[in-house]
Amino acid sequence: MTPVEDTAQKIRSMEIRGAGRIARAGASAMGDFADSYTGASLEDFVRDLSEAADVLLASRPTAVSLWNGVHATMRGVDGASSFEEARALVSGNAKDFCTRSEMAVEEIARIGARRIQDGDVIMTHCNSSAALGVIKEAHRQGKDIKVYATESRPWRQGILTVNDLADAGVDITLIIDSAVRSVMKRTDKVFVGADTITSQGALVNKVGTSHLALAAHEARVNFYVCAETYKFSPMTLFGDTVTIEEREISEVVRPGEVRDNVKIFNPVFDSTPAAYIDAIVTELGMMGPGAVYGVMVKQLGDGIFNRE
Repeated sequence: MTPVEDTAQKIRSMEIRGAGRIARAGASAMGDFADSYTGASLEDFVRDLSEAADVLLASRPTAVSLWNGVHATMRGVDGASSFEEARALVSGNAKDFCTRSEMAVEEIARIGARRIQDGDVIMTHCNSSAALGVIKEAHRQGKDIKVYATESRPWRQGILTVNDLADAGVDITLIIDSAVRSVMKRTDKVFVGADTITSQGALVNKVGTSHLALAAHEARVNFYVCAETYKFSPMTLFGDTVTIEEREISEVVRPGEVRDNVKIFNPVFDSTPAAYIDAIVTELGMMGPGAVYGVMVKQLGDGIFNRE
């Protein structure tokens, strides 16, 4: 198994999880591919690079972060005049993307923590490094906060979240997913991560996120999305829709637990309308969902994204 195939397998099996981590893993795998490439032909390298990208992208079709991370490493390759130039571009782009990704999470933490007040009760969902960074930064600043984290079935990523926050000294309570509406009544703010944000400002994230948003809207609780701008989907500018990935039924039921004629629906993500989002916290600052379109257009104009 090649390093690219190994990374793709780890993403499919959820060994590597979280949109930011997936993006960095994909970019790193592309950089490793370039560094270890044994050929010397520019044409062969570009062809094999494209095939490696396809393998990685097939591992998680919903996460635009992976798409943007992989394509960021390929920027400028089409204009390279030699194999060595192309290889150096991919290797350098991969390192640059991973560095900028880590810095973005740190900046989001600083910006988002300003919205948390002393005494706030926070709710979060799944296991987002960006959202957790905000919460931990607020705690680091000495703010007295309490946090509720959902279990986030079927993979129970909430266990990772509560252990991470507990290790940081945060007052953390794990709740079952179906308790969201009940607990929202005692919550001040919601912070979640993002897998994809569309050009219309809608959020695609771990299934159950839309339940939090709806409950927060009903309870008049501010709902914040923490997202690096590489989670903005440029494809949606051109009419493409976001694929909602479904996973194996074995994640939901054990063999023989239900009758053979029982169908199982196991979507990984759901979509939250922009109307339920109060603000998106990015490394560029806080913005309303309506500002996403302008940011994407500027990024396309700057050549950050390439649809080809």
